[in-house]
Amino acid sequence: KANDTILNGFILLGFSDSPRLEKILFVAVTIFYTVTLVGNITIIVLSHIDPHLHTPMYFFLTQLSFLDLCFTTSCVPQMLVNLWGPDKTISYWGCTTQLYIFLGLGAAECVLLLVMAFDRYVAVCRPLHYAAIMHPQLCQKLAFLVWASGIFGTLVQSPTTMKLPFCYHRRVDDFVCEVPALIRLACGDTRVNELQISVIGAVFLMGPLLLILVSYGHIARAVLAIRSWEGRSKAFRTCSSHLVVVFLFYCSVTAVYIQPRSHFSQKRGKFLTLFYTVVTPTLNPLIYTLRNKDVKGAFKRLFGKDRMASKE
Repeated sequence: KANDTILNGFILLGFSDSPRLEKILFVAVTIFYTVTLVGNITIIVLSHIDPHLHTPMYFFLTQLSFLDLCFTTSCVPQMLVNLWGPDKTISYWGCTTQLYIFLGLGAAECVLLLVMAFDRYVAVCRPLHYAAIMHPQLCQKLAFLVWASGIFGTLVQSPTTMKLPFCYHRRVDDFVCEVPALIRLACGDTRVNELQISVIGAVFLMGPLLLILVSYGHIARAVLAIRSWEGRSKAFRTCSSHLVVVFLFYCSVTAVYIQPRSHFSQKRGKFLTLFYTVVTPTLNPLIYTLRNKDVKGAFKRLFGKDRMASKE
């Protein structure tokens, strides 16, 4: 069975029982993926070329944009191939590579959202010491921690998942090779894997989420202490985008990963998987740009220079 799996790979079912729905999803996923590429690349380029955006907040936002680009690219192209035609297969090594990258980047994003919450905490609660605390060396170390956490998370979970005794039919009831779907495919004892995913979930999901909530508790108290409405509004705008991103990401990921064998995870988890692999990376750049005066100003300065150069 193991040799057959390595030779023949897996079958990603998706919504193969609803071909019409798959065609609709193909168009929707293509649009979302295109917007994801354009939006996140735009943020990375703007943050790099505009001196006004050379701040810790935009440094971490650039990290988030790059992570989202890698996260979606690790699974969406294969997803589009499987949605478009009758061929739903993915090779064993393709599935393994997808799992390692997908899980590592997912763990890294959890830690990155925590780091961004810490940045917002310092900005609101310690504004006079912000530059001294969030100095470039600390930002580089925090970025290293984010990527190292992702590598650690995937090296702990992925190898044991791929060693499971998979059933001979090789049908993965999902769009991507992720841990809960592969655990459901196993025909042997998966208690160790389920315990492992619970521990990883506690460390990379619930742990960072708890710390994010604690940090925002302190932020809320600091905002309420501000007497002027203008000051409160500015502090709220500083944090609102990050809060929305945290809510979207954690609500969908937690529902899938906390109970990997549950009925809810199996039946509705595919829609949640689509949400945090396709929709959330598309919304992140929009959330951070539509209500952000700094990014809008960077756009104006960039296109203003282009117009001046064209006139000259």
